[in-house]
Amino acid sequence: MSKLEVHMFPALSDNYCYLIHDNQAGLTGVIDTPDVPAIERALKETGWTLTHILNTHHHADHAGGNLELKQKTGCTVVGAATDAARIPGIDIKVGDGDVFEFGSHKAQIFDVSGHTIGHIAYWFEDSGVAFVGDALFTLGCGRMFEGTPDQMWTSLQKLMSLPDDTIVYCAHEYTQANAKFALSVEPHNQALIDRAVEIDRLRSQSLPTVPTTIGEEKATNPFLRPSSADLQKTIGLTGAPLVEVFAETRRLKDHF
Repeated sequence: MSKLEVHMFPALSDNYCYLIHDNQAGLTGVIDTPDVPAIERALKETGWTLTHILNTHHHADHAGGNLELKQKTGCTVVGAATDAARIPGIDIKVGDGDVFEFGSHKAQIFDVSGHTIGHIAYWFEDSGVAFVGDALFTLGCGRMFEGTPDQMWTSLQKLMSLPDDTIVYCAHEYTQANAKFALSVEPHNQALIDRAVEIDRLRSQSLPTVPTTIGEEKATNPFLRPSSADLQKTIGLTGAPLVEVFAETRRLKDHF
């Protein structure tokens, strides 16, 4: 079986959007709908026909194009059962632990609430890819608009449990700012220091810092590293419970 084809493209000011394609089944999905014209251009470039929308959460820059695309294409909208009332045009409702079959590929669904309640991620184990919306970013995580630190830390641990070589597709280009914050709370992490240099190089050429991998994030993303002695010392929480370290790290980022 061939791997899922992924076509990544920019949308709006700093979003990334993704087409996924199962050539054998003739299916094409889009992960969230931030920008209908950009999605339509990507479909034209690839020659693919939209059959599915896979929503991660309800925010307008993720589900705002659902109804227009559904009206134009008749595509099927997949989203969180627990947030169905806020997912426009939802047809298939999924939840934590469910498996969504996309042609010959299966996506395991994770509830990764925290940024919003009802945020989900899609992990295609056979292709080694995960689409995480705003739950996890390169060197960052989503701001907790609706959830609690306990919920968000639980969600991030689910993603951390994936294989290290899992390719992670997130929804925004926030990495350069995230790197500056990460260095402020874990200044002696050499892997992070080296990565920040590479990020600056990429952005100086207007190149994306997405996708990332679970392994890279576990080594350098402060929100996945509350057990780091360097981070704990820097923020004054040596030996504290990990969820408290995470919560303080998130609070500091909110005011950075």
